Parts: sequence; structure tokens; C-alpha cells
Amino acid sequence: MADRGASALSLPDDWPDHPDPILALNRMGRFDWNLDTRVMLMDARARDIFDLRPDESGRPDVLVSRIPPAEIVRLDTAVSQALKDGSETYGTYFRVRRRDGTLRWTHSHGYINRDGSGLPRNILGVVRDATEELGDSEVRGVQAAQEDALREQTNIVQLVTAALAHARTVQDVIDVVKDTHGLTLLGATSLVMGLVEAGRIRLVAEGPVGSFVPGTRVTRIDEQYPMSEVVRTLSPRFIESPEEFAEHYPVLWPHLTDLRITSAAYLPLIVQTRPIGAMGLLYNDRRGFTPEERNLLVALVSSIAQSMQRAMFYEQEMDLAQGLQQAMLPRTIPSVPGADIAVRYRAASIGSGLSRDIGGDWYDLIPLPGGRVGAVIGDVQGHDTHAAAVMGQLRIVLRAYAAEGHPPATVMARASVFLHELDTDRSATCLYAEADLSTGVLQMVRAGHIDPLVRRADGICHRVHVQGGLPLGLSAEFDRLHYPVGTMELDPDDVLLLCTDGLVEQPGADLDDGIATLSALVTTGPKDVRELADRLIDVAEERSGDDDVALLLLRRRPPESPRAGGRLQQHVAPGDPEALTEARRMVRAGAGAWGAENRTDEIELVADELITNALMHTEGSAIVTLRVLTGGERRLRVEVADSSSALPRRREAGESGVSGRGLLLVEILADEWGVEARGGGKCVWCEFSVTQASDFAEPADRAEPADRAEPADRAEPADRAGAADRAGAAERGHGPGGTGCGGR
Repeated sequence: MADRGASALSLPDDWPDHPDPILALNRMGRFDWNLDTRVMLMDARARDIFDLRPDESGRPDVLVSRIPPAEIVRLDTAVSQALKDGSETYGTYFRVRRRDGTLRWTHSHGYINRDGSGLPRNILGVVRDATEELGDSEVRGVQAAQEDALREQTNIVQLVTAALAHARTVQDVIDVVKDTHGLTLLGATSLVMGLVEAGRIRLVAEGPVGSFVPGTRVTRIDEQYPMSEVVRTLSPRFIESPEEFAEHYPVLWPHLTDLRITSAAYLPLIVQTRPIGAMGLLYNDRRGFTPEERNLLVALVSSIAQSMQRAMFYEQEMDLAQGLQQAMLPRTIPSVPGADIAVRYRAASIGSGLSRDIGGDWYDLIPLPGGRVGAVIGDVQGHDTHAAAVMGQLRIVLRAYAAEGHPPATVMARASVFLHELDTDRSATCLYAEADLSTGVLQMVRAGHIDPLVRRADGICHRVHVQGGLPLGLSAEFDRLHYPVGTMELDPDDVLLLCTDGLVEQPGADLDDGIATLSALVTTGPKDVRELADRLIDVAEERSGDDDVALLLLRRRPPESPRAGGRLQQHVAPGDPEALTEARRMVRAGAGAWGAENRTDEIELVADELITNALMHTEGSAIVTLRVLTGGERRLRVEVADSSSALPRRREAGESGVSGRGLLLVEILADEWGVEARGGGKCVWCEFSVTQASDFAEPADRAEPADRAEPADRAEPADRAGAADRAGAAERGHGPGGTGCGGR
């Protein structure tokens, strides 16, 4: 074949200095391209066609720089295909850009000389200017074909890249390559993908079904497999025939014969010069790969590698975040006498819904002394590991403050200060409810969180409006740490529902509508709180929301035996009529729940006098505590503590005096009263005898929910007026007469 190529061109010894006259008459030039040395010699006519200087004729790189990229692909495809399939000749049209910037069509025809073993050694060829030869229509046809091929390749890359942009997990990336666009657009019959782990390649995808090769689930990088080879060499491996596959990979090939594989492309997944895995595409309808196809696969695998690395980092972060969040949430919920408890947590769905997001939602249940329990629901801003870490710290401090015995408003205020001092940009919403399960009295404080729901024993569920303050962190930043306390009563079989906004918020829907929908679900839901919690989480799952959900349900059980103890507490600041109203409501609700219905107005009037005196004469706050004393006679005790160490003294009021009667009322209406010194302050207390038979009587004056709060200056009921009229009838007090605080 070498002799035939040489005789066909009849190259003289003095070429290329003396052009062939016959070729010159036909306006053709000739060249000799040595494939071993990569040197190309041209005669004068060929140099003129390519517009090259004599010193540039031996440098193929100069010629390549003058040929547009799309034309290089066309020329390279024709030459490469001829070299691979054993052809003796090739011919192709392509364009060359001259020095003046114009494009001229040329035609190249070459003869391939091979040695005795069939290896190509050089190409002898002729080239001519074909601009006039090709008519405008033909030129446009060639250009259109080139543009169509380029557009198709670009579309494939764009489609796969666009799909990969939405892939967040490793499985998402695999689905894009395997099911969405990969096999369909690339025309592959089968796909395999493996990731590098500890010096081995673990198979993470293979298809179609039935194409798995036994023993290849995990392979070593030094084994004779194509994926191992591309990981070792960091270079793609194109297998262009079954014979080549069988020769180089004799262990793997017998398992692929049923798939009728004719060629394959194995490509390394490389990120920052480091192999993270490999991908293989196997075909049964082609032999070999054109340069365009190779370039396309290399470009695609680069995008796939970047997406896979991003997905691996994301999953590592999610594993860390989920582990952190699970560690921060309570492992178990304690059993609380007198209540049935159910808690649930659902992480937000992301991507395809198969994976979960991380967030700062949390719940907690805190057993407290005296048959009380604290219930917490909250949501830290953000969905990341930082939100989970802040959530864990907040949960711990809230539990600590509540366990120390602070009233609900103080617990919330201190938690806000703590979050503000964490030096974080996160805020948090929270709702803290403290329930006395023996009496059913419930106190709630709300920091920017959604209102709770209560389902009564008759099944009707309604929203409880609790006047709230700013979210935790923000209230400390803006020095608005006052949190109003809402007080109500839970009857036996009533259910308290606390949740985060992921359970009620829906895209495009109003929050009030979401709460109304949730109320309807709770009304028609199961009676058992665990079954109800499961049903509500199932609903959240069906919505596939983009926010996580925390849920806490507390059902008050009917009392089985008399319960001792019980305590309610309220902080009242000067100039805060709302806090004063809440304190009155707390005293009335507690007195009614603890069996003192017949003395509710007297107890409330006495408590009101003590609170007013503390606010007027100490210029500080008052802490009001209502508790049940057991052991012998059952008594209800009202305590008002302040920061002044001055002992109270009693004054006589004149006929027209507007003050001086406060302690007189206390002495007349209370069974006992007194003063205790407490460090830098004091506590004025009074006690009322409670009839034992009324422990389980239905309260005559049930506490109103927080959404029907009475105004601070409401008129006194007739019962209270009657109690005041009785003040002058008898001296029933057993307190320290002669010592008063100048009461009204």
C-alpha cells in the first residue's frame, strides 16, 4: 500500500521545491504528513491555498490555528475514521481562514501509507481551492449540517446540565444520568457508575435491570476493570469494538456478551485533579467514537463530576446536621402523671421529596414540682446546622429556667436574653405553657409564635388567642422583655395542641385559614392523642411542605385521686395594667379550680389589695403566687413579694379618706395573714380555708380563655361589693395587728 500511495502521487526527490506541473495546471497543491514526527511538508501551491509562508509549512499547529473549530472537527473526523477502519484514502471539504480574515473552502484528498504490520506511517495528499466549486446552496447545506450537529451536541449538554442543577443528592445525580436524559440522549444501552471510597470503587448505579456483573459491587482500584483503569490514569477509555473489549478486559467481557455490546466509553469523575469515581456508557449499535462524540462525553462527565461532588458534600452536611438535631431533641418524653402526651417531628422535604432538610424546630416537656408540667414548642430561624445548634442551646436553658421555679414570663425573658448574648444573628419563636394537672389551670406565654389550640372534651377545637411578645433574641435587643401571661383552665379530657408553623402554613394561603383548617382536622380527628399526632403528621407529609414540623399534644386525664399541692405565679411590673389583669385572672381561675368557688371574690379582692400596695409603696415589681397548702386543713395561700425591706404598718382611715382600708380588708376577709422577710425584700401573705368536699366539684366560675381577657379597670361584681360591706361587720384576721403598710 505504501508503494501504491507513492506511485499515485509520483513524488520526485526534489519536491516540494518544484511543484508538479500537472497538479499546478489543475490548481492543486500537495503535502506529505509524517505521522511519526508530526511534520507536514507542502509545495508552493498548497501553501498558497492555505495562505502559509514557507517557514510555516512544516508546522501543523499553524495550519490548525487558521481552521475554525467546527471545521477542525470535520477534518479530524474524516482522517481519524480512515486511520482506524483501515481505509486507504479519505476526502473531505473544510474551510480555511486566510490572513485577511476571509473564509475559503478547500478540499483535501489523502492516501494513507502503512507499514508491513498495517500501522499508518504518513499521509500523502492533494489539496485544492473549492470555493468556486461549491455553489452557494451546497455551501449553505454543509454549513447547515455543521450547525445542526453542533446545536444537537449543545442541546444535550444544556439539557443534562440544567437537570443536574436541581440535583441535591447522589441519587438525584444518578437519576438525571440514568433515567432523565443520560441514556436517552446519549443513546447508551447500559450505564454503570462507581464512587471511590477508601481505595475501592463502590458501584452506586447500574442499568438496565439484569446488567449487573457479579463481584463488581466493590472492586479495588488496582484490578483489571475499565473503571479502575480510568480512576488510576485519570484519562477516559474508549473501547471501539467487542474484540478490543475482550482483549483488554477478559474477566469482565464474558458477563456482557448477552448485552451485545459493540463499544463503550469509560470516563473518570474528576474534581480538582482528584478522582471521586467513574462512569461507563455501553453501546450495542455503534463501533468507535467520533471526535465530536468524545468531546461531548468528556464535557458531560465534567458536569456530572461537579454535581456528584456537590451532592456528596450536601449529604455529608445533612448527616452531620440530622445527627446534631436528633442529639438536641429529647430522646424520650417523660411519663407525666395526670396527662397523656404525644410529640412528633417531621423534617421538611427537599428536591424530589426523598430527602429531608434540617431545621431549628423543637419541642420539650418539663416535669415540675407540685403536679405541674411545662410544655415548650419553638422554631429557630434558618435550616442548617447552626439553627440546630442554637435550638439545642435554647432547649437546655428553657428547661433549666423552668426547673428553677421561675414563672413563665421570667422563663421566656431570660431565654431571650440568653439568645441575644449568644452573638448570633438568629432569632426564635417560642410558646411556653405551664399546666397544673391537679387543677387544670394553664398559664401560657408566647414569643412571636403561633397561638395554641385546645380541643374540649366535647370534641370542638378552637384557637386560644394569647397576647404575645417579640421573638426570643429580638425582645432583648429592643429591650422589650415583658411577656404577658395568658391563663385558662383545662378540663379533664381537654387536649392542648402546640405546633410550629410548618403544620399550618401553605403556599398562597393565609395563616388564619391554615389554623382554621388545622382546627377542623383536630375536631374530626381521633380521640387518642397518639393517633391524632400520627394523623396530623400524615397530613403534613401529604403536603410535602418546605418547612419542618414540630408537634406536642397534651391531654389532661380525669383525676383518679385527690392531689396535693399546686402553685401559680405571675410577675406584675409597675404601670402595666395588662399584667395586673392577668394576675387577677390567675387568682380567680386558681381559686375556682382548687375548690374555693364560694370565696373566689374575697380571695381576688385581698390579692388585689396586696398587689396594689406593693406597687404603690415600693416603686418596684410584685410577684404574685397562689398555692395550695395540704397537711391537715386544706388552705389556699396568696403571697405578694416585693423588693422593699420596710415592714407594712396599718393606718386608720378618716371618714373621707381614700386610703388606709387595705390591710383592714385583708384582716377581715382572710383567715390568717402575715409578713415574711426575704433577703432584700419581703412577702405579705394570707390564707383562706378551702372546703375539702369541693376538691372535685365542677368549678362554678370557670376561667375564661386568654382571648376573652377582662379590661384592667373592669367593674367589681356584686359579690365583691358584698364582701367589702362585710369588712366592718367582724374582725376575723389573725395577722400582726398594728403593723400595716398604709393600705388604701
